[in-house]
Amino acid sequence: MKCRTPSRTAFLLATALTFSPMAALPVLAQTEAPAITLPSFAPLVKAAKPAVVTVMVKGSAAPAQAPGPEALPGPMREFFERFGGQIPMPQQRQRRVEQGIGSGFIVDADGIIVTNNHVVEGASEIIVRLDDGRELEATLLGRDDKVDIAVLQVEGSEFPVLEWGVSDTAEIGDWAMAIGNPFGLGGTVTTGIVSARGRDIGSGPYDDYIQVDAAINKGNSGGPLLDLNGKVIGVNTAIFSPTGGSVGLGFAIPSEQAQEIVAELIEDGSVERGWIGVRIQPVTDEIADSLGLAAADGALVVEVTEGSPAEEAGLKPGDVITTFGSSDVDELRDLTRAVAKAEIGYAVEMSVWRSGAAETVEIAPALLETASLAASSSVVDPAGMGLKLRPLALEEQEALGIQEGLIITGVESGSAAEAGLSEGDVLLSVNQRAVTKPGDLAEAVEAARAANRNALLLQVLQNGTPRFLTVPLPVS
Repeated sequence: MKCRTPSRTAFLLATALTFSPMAALPVLAQTEAPAITLPSFAPLVKAAKPAVVTVMVKGSAAPAQAPGPEALPGPMREFFERFGGQIPMPQQRQRRVEQGIGSGFIVDADGIIVTNNHVVEGASEIIVRLDDGRELEATLLGRDDKVDIAVLQVEGSEFPVLEWGVSDTAEIGDWAMAIGNPFGLGGTVTTGIVSARGRDIGSGPYDDYIQVDAAINKGNSGGPLLDLNGKVIGVNTAIFSPTGGSVGLGFAIPSEQAQEIVAELIEDGSVERGWIGVRIQPVTDEIADSLGLAAADGALVVEVTEGSPAEEAGLKPGDVITTFGSSDVDELRDLTRAVAKAEIGYAVEMSVWRSGAAETVEIAPALLETASLAASSSVVDPAGMGLKLRPLALEEQEALGIQEGLIITGVESGSAAEAGLSEGDVLLSVNQRAVTKPGDLAEAVEAARAANRNALLLQVLQNGTPRFLTVPLPVS
């Protein structure tokens, strides 16, 4: 079989297309593009870099435990017992010192520094290295684990500072510059553009990130994201990466959000957030159509916590919350953020869609931490499985991306612990029945007994991963 040879015409055409680009120039010349002059970031770097710091932390990891006497092989244990020797007892190994490194920036000439909570969480010692090389011991003034902000202070005065900018005016396509300490290299500057706004990456109930393609890597956490005026429009916090390095998906806490939290941490050392006591789920097109809503907006109330502000305000399952105060509720996190920012104990007007019509109710948010403590201390296991349980709070639902389940707050020794259940796991279903309150577990146990089953099939969420476990049926 003969191979086909390209014709001379085809070859010349290919050659012309490959080696004769000048033929296209007259067409391009008809529409001259305006000249674009790219900015130099050098003046901005010179002004901003002195106020960016490296944050170095030391912390103690939990001590490792040596094996106990029961772990000795049988013959060795018998030898010690027969000849009166002392069985070696477990010895506690020295605590391992863990070191971490991140970034931060000075916002007050008296040495007030902003960084991420995850940079300093669990630290026994915090050292700040300034751009001029000085190293100063820092004091933790306060931290917020829900939005990942921490505030430090070092002794001294007349430090260089960065000013807060207005993140709300940053548009997609605007230039942005990050300064920080990636991989411990220190004083590294990267640039890019704002890629997206309002990103929810599932890191917490108040996600509202600015997405940038400026290279952000490990060690950049806590550093500033700057606009072309040298103002801070974000606090660099997270990346999406399959390798651990930058792939152009960096996320920064908007300055509007960060600035409020920083001010509260400086004043009080902690952040107070509102709570109204509802479990909610998104409004789908089908739900909107069934309720007579014009659009699939709002937060659908699934359950109202007993004794909560929501119950006092008369909210009911099936209500759709469409506004809270001056904020429209288009999606769940709109309500979460609005409630969190509300003044504790003061009534707020809320629009609710109920029975085909809009109603206005007044509700006074309670303090979130107080509500969470009350809930966690009052819930016990009614099924005799050695578990302490409570329904998921609103912020936990948002963080986990689920609308129902029971969080395990304690596990007694026994079959549940042996099956692998532990504190912090979320119980999703029992024998393929969803559970939303502790009584559901007791009902599932009774149903299993009636069906002459010997075990329960539990669906749980452990460290963000769903799995099934079997637990022997508790003795009645």
